[in-house]
Amino acid sequence: MNKNKAKTGLLLVNLGTPDSTKTGDVRKYLREFLMDGRVIDFPLIPRWMLVNLIIAPFRAPKSAKEYRKLWTDRGSPLLFHTEDLQEKLVKILDMDKYEVEIAMRYQSPSIENGLKKLNKANVKKIIVLPLFPQYASATNGSVVDKVMELARKWQIIPNITFISNFVEHPLFLEAWAELGKEMMEKQAYDRYLFSYHGLPERQIRKGSVDGYCQLSDKCCGNYTKKNQFCYRGQCFHTTRLIAEKLGLPSEKVLTCFQSRLGNDPWIKPYTEDIIKELANEGVKKVLVFSPAFVADCLETTIEVGEEYKEEFEELGGERWDLVPSLNSSDKWVACVKDLVESNT
Repeated sequence: MNKNKAKTGLLLVNLGTPDSTKTGDVRKYLREFLMDGRVIDFPLIPRWMLVNLIIAPFRAPKSAKEYRKLWTDRGSPLLFHTEDLQEKLVKILDMDKYEVEIAMRYQSPSIENGLKKLNKANVKKIIVLPLFPQYASATNGSVVDKVMELARKWQIIPNITFISNFVEHPLFLEAWAELGKEMMEKQAYDRYLFSYHGLPERQIRKGSVDGYCQLSDKCCGNYTKKNQFCYRGQCFHTTRLIAEKLGLPSEKVLTCFQSRLGNDPWIKPYTEDIIKELANEGVKKVLVFSPAFVADCLETTIEVGEEYKEEFEELGGERWDLVPSLNSSDKWVACVKDLVESNT
């Protein structure tokens, strides 16, 4: 290949992680994360007061303890699984055509540094892939915001393409189905729970098209052009597609939302409420998927895998198993490769 021919740059962006489990590092991460106006969509001054005077000071010590449970010899799973994804991707992409970098929306490695590396490589085009399957303003939208904030300062701005979501990609669905089958071959389950990260209801309504959003199964029961970027609608759609791949009976499949913050209403049903309902129904064995995350992290391994498991067992449940995230599984790597090549 002509060495003077420009390549396409790929920036894989995940959410972020503290640099360590020290309380100070966790507090720094929380401040950057929660001060994002797309995450907490309050005006600047009230948001600053809420984050810096209430949430970060009081939440950081508790979160630091949770991160210590999660941390490994390699550090944060969210980071090293993203690094592994990059490493495997480099092996199967035509590297005469691509430059591949990773970044975290918050903390390190930063989007700024990732873009600088691609800019220095004189790429002709940049593909930005936020590693969030379902579009949300607080995740994908925030990545777009940050990339454009940085790129607009450049004298020369190459073509920049953003991949907004990939809930319907066949390989994404197959990757989850493979992991689910591995669990199901070892154990029979009474229910199949799909738990997604929650969002405030107001954020869903802000993105409503033509007043379509009703935050109910009436609108989220179908996936159409009007709710194709509705986070709740995408989550229910993801559940249906993965359940179909696995041949799960619809009456045994449930979709719910976790990780609430604050007192405002968040999208429902809440995972903790579903746990109580399952226990009241006498359900004993539950298999849980977390398809809003592509890498193991605090919200999957600790919140779903440990905290919810403990709640379920205290209420009489016998088995609560979490399907691991996609991490750097071969099918998921193949999915990312196809996403990149089809957008080149």
